Amino acid sequence: MLAAASRILSRSTPLLKPSLARTHFPAGYRFAVRSMADSAASPFKKIQIQRDDTTFDAYVVGKEDAPGIVVVQEWWGVDFEIKNHAVKISQLNPGFKALIPDLYRGKVGLDTAEAQHLMSGLDWPGAVKDIHASVNWLKANGSKKVGVTGYCMGGALAIASSVLVPEVDAVVSFYGVPPPELADPTQAKAPVQAHFGELDNFVGFSDVKTAKALEEKLKASGVPYEVHIYPGSAHAFMNISPDGVKRRKEMGMDDHDPAAVELAWSRFQSWMTRYLSA
Repeated sequence: MLAAASRILSRSTPLLKPSLARTHFPAGYRFAVRSMADSAASPFKKIQIQRDDTTFDAYVVGKEDAPGIVVVQEWWGVDFEIKNHAVKISQLNPGFKALIPDLYRGKVGLDTAEAQHLMSGLDWPGAVKDIHASVNWLKANGSKKVGVTGYCMGGALAIASSVLVPEVDAVVSFYGVPPPELADPTQAKAPVQAHFGELDNFVGFSDVKTAKALEEKLKASGVPYEVHIYPGSAHAFMNISPDGVKRRKEMGMDDHDPAAVELAWSRFQSWMTRYLSA
């Protein structure tokens, strides 16, 4: 099952006990629903994208005619941290238009149990279709080339898009590898750059062994690729906002290396600029 990715996470850190994967939430259980675009101070424009027989919200920030980058959420949903990443991406030189598709349809996990439940229930092939539709929307609205990036769950989906979405021009993944039944990285068709923390303990999803196995698969694919492993860094090391740092510490991740974060952003910028320049 594609829920294997969430089971891997539940097995790999003390805070995410295996019992969470079997938690039964009562009928009517309500996750927090937040709108990114309701605040007058929000830099995002809320849009709706149609694919197949469904419509989903997405949030866009950046220069109208810039290369596009689809930014795929962590297991938390479209929360403050994925917004931070999208704004950062939009401000990198020479300028990008970042689009966040709302894969959870407005739901946001406020703790690990909720996030686990949301990711376990995600239609992963459907999420790839959301990404595909987002790429096409950007190409139809001023972006000549479009990349995909993502974090944790989104990192895995970003790599999957390099296999399953022909219109993708470049991918940068942060600490996530798709389950084999979703996508085989040996079949990647777009250049892939991937980032992992040396101390990441999400075995089979984003640990060093998995990162090195991904590197071999990308080598076999024949596409340009880079796999970077950051010494002393754990999972989700790019989350450096005060709230993000607090949440990581609550999950047992006490590492903090601003130099590693800046190096990762520099590599991201170089990769996307190289492959998305018209």
